[in-house]
Amino acid sequence: MKGKMILLCVTGGIAAFKAAALTSKLSQQGADVHVLMSENATRFVTPLTFQALSRNAVHTDIFEEKDQNGIAHIDLADNADLVMVAPATANIIGKLAGGVADDMISTTILATKAPVWIAPAMNVNMYDHPAVQRNLQTLTDDGYRLLEPGEGLLACGWIGKGRLAEPEDILDAVKRHFEQQGQLPLKGKKVLVTAGPTQEKVDPVRYFTNHSSGKMGYALAKVAADNGAEVTLVSGPTDLDMPAGVKVVQITTAAEMYEEVMRYFDHADIVIKSAAVSDYRPKETYDQKMKKKDGEWKIDMERTQDILSDLGKRKQGQVLVGFAAESEKMDEYAEQKLRKKNLDIVVANNISEAGSGFRSDTNKLAIFRRDGSKRELEMMSKREAAGVVLDEIEALMKGRRNDDC
Repeated sequence: MKGKMILLCVTGGIAAFKAAALTSKLSQQGADVHVLMSENATRFVTPLTFQALSRNAVHTDIFEEKDQNGIAHIDLADNADLVMVAPATANIIGKLAGGVADDMISTTILATKAPVWIAPAMNVNMYDHPAVQRNLQTLTDDGYRLLEPGEGLLACGWIGKGRLAEPEDILDAVKRHFEQQGQLPLKGKKVLVTAGPTQEKVDPVRYFTNHSSGKMGYALAKVAADNGAEVTLVSGPTDLDMPAGVKVVQITTAAEMYEEVMRYFDHADIVIKSAAVSDYRPKETYDQKMKKKDGEWKIDMERTQDILSDLGKRKQGQVLVGFAAESEKMDEYAEQKLRKKNLDIVVANNISEAGSGFRSDTNKLAIFRRDGSKRELEMMSKREAAGVVLDEIEALMKGRRNDDC
């Protein structure tokens, strides 16, 4: 990122102190960091702090021109390689979603053609408020990139989602962004990803499901989109935010997932089946709630269609990737799945290992290939793991191209 101009827009929240650390890290990597601060941000951290860390003048007032030969917000907007709002308060998120330009930060952002990233930081109840979520959705639809806040103890005393992403994680995202510019490995490729659980109805209030959160599949879809792919994500019910730049098809049952996957499969170049699809569903369902009675209630189950197996029979040149979440004999079952279902890659994890099960933010994966080789990964975030899986897919595709030459 040496020489890249990054506009760091700091708005008024306690997390502004993390922005100082981020400024230091970006500058150490050679970036040309220009800090813009809202009036409220200066109440938390002084402009002098950012000036010392960035070695550049800090902009706080749109009417204060430090260079009389130019117009600061236009010059900054025109020359920026990346614009980042960190921390982003509910206020600035609302302004940008509504197209309001009434200060240095909002005016500069509306004038730039550079990518704009938003890193929210606020009280969990503010973050979950429908207005804030609606504004964030508007921004992602407009092409802004959302850097998800973390969960934990907040400065206000509440516990929940709302912590500014850590400076180290933001720095890694910026590095990847500039590394990928001009060399997007999946540009022009169509990628189909499945994620989350399915729900199989018993009656209007009961269903069978599993513990899948969809986090791994959503990470795969987002990283594939960041790498230039045209991504379709077929998702079961989750609590996750829709990834920007991805077409999302929402389903509930295994039958619905089968139908949607088959709809998009023939036109896909890469298919990644990371969803935890129900293997069985109730043979009989009820339109009215079943009332409690004496004795046992036995529910007969029938098999759902095996989506991955049918894809393996149908594939014609697609790279087909399956996931295996196992609690024992992981290697044996993963290799069996690879052969039996005609897959190119199986990504396996031991769900009984701490940090590698459902709903966690990390994963410890093993990647099995058709040539019999295996790659074991250390514990890492699901976003990082998604990057490694897609690197494996790209290497496989590159090998196929070389074989064709």
